Amino acid sequence: MSLSLLSIGTAVPATNISQADALRLAQSLASPTREQATWLPGMYGGTGIGARQFALPPALIRDVLDGTRLSGSVFLPSGAPDDHGPTTAQRMEHYAELAPPLALRAAAVALTAAPLAPESLTHLITVSCTGFFAPGLDRILIEELGLPRTVQRTHVGFMGCHGALNGLRVASAFAGADPHARVLLCAVELCTLHYHYGWCPQTMVANAIFSDGAAALVGVAGEAAPGAAWRLAASGSFLLPNCADAMTWTIGDHGFEMTLAKGVPGLIARQLRPWLEGWLGEQGLSVEDVGSWAVHPGGPRILGAVEEGLGLSPHALTTSRAVFAEHGNMSSPTVLFILERMRRAGAPRPCLAMGFGPGLMTEVALFV
Repeated sequence: MSLSLLSIGTAVPATNISQADALRLAQSLASPTREQATWLPGMYGGTGIGARQFALPPALIRDVLDGTRLSGSVFLPSGAPDDHGPTTAQRMEHYAELAPPLALRAAAVALTAAPLAPESLTHLITVSCTGFFAPGLDRILIEELGLPRTVQRTHVGFMGCHGALNGLRVASAFAGADPHARVLLCAVELCTLHYHYGWCPQTMVANAIFSDGAAALVGVAGEAAPGAAWRLAASGSFLLPNCADAMTWTIGDHGFEMTLAKGVPGLIARQLRPWLEGWLGEQGLSVEDVGSWAVHPGGPRILGAVEEGLGLSPHALTTSRAVFAEHGNMSSPTVLFILERMRRAGAPRPCLAMGFGPGLMTEVALFV
């Protein structure tokens, strides 16, 4: 027995930043040389992002852009050459304050759309890689949403952009083990809390594409769902060989620090298809049999690498690019934003969801 999706809910913060203003933030916080400054506009303009949403308040953004200090935020740059921004502890204080309301909004939307009472849920799965606190997000969801105090909790943490796909695998396992399983999965990320101060090309790329958001879904054991429900038929993982340093995500003294090698798109383009062909073959399918693709937009070059490596049509990743253009890379919730749009649009199935994370790891989920 597998997991069937009843509903998906999404939420983004109220602070909306155009990519033009994001460029101005970068120019202020990176303190680039004249030569470095000439590189930033092309890099920001080449992302394909129109706007992103930040959990931090608009007053802080206004201060940075205007050179004022009215907000009094710890995120305000000092102007010193060695300014690295807030400590990790200060960033985690903001996560504990700002992540729960966003997660609650997404979960409430999902629960409202599902034909289930909150008190009937049996399992709660939370997903996040951008913050930690305990007692954590699960406790707040239980108390604020009226979930049963006996709901079984599981947290999927620090797995990166594909974390929601790992969460879906856990949810499917619960549904397979218990025909009465009623599962709420909630993924929330505040990537912008880890904004990097100073000049470093790799972290400049992260500053240019990451954003904040939350998504939640309600799922049940397959036989308990309506006939038209999207069903998770299979999931798979592939650790690309000799790529351990190609993408990393570590905890530093001033936030979490990501490294992304320039060669990552090429590695994906060369190594993805041979594995995926074999995995799909085990499901009785080929690449050409996949009706639609929900690929996590790690960046424009990542999407291009998937298209190149799999020989997809120019329109296959339209929804992925649209979500990226409107919201940027929200890490783990992003693929659920894509899936929700595709479900509502009646995208053809089978649908293959895909994401990449540190390692370099590929995670996939097949919906029928």
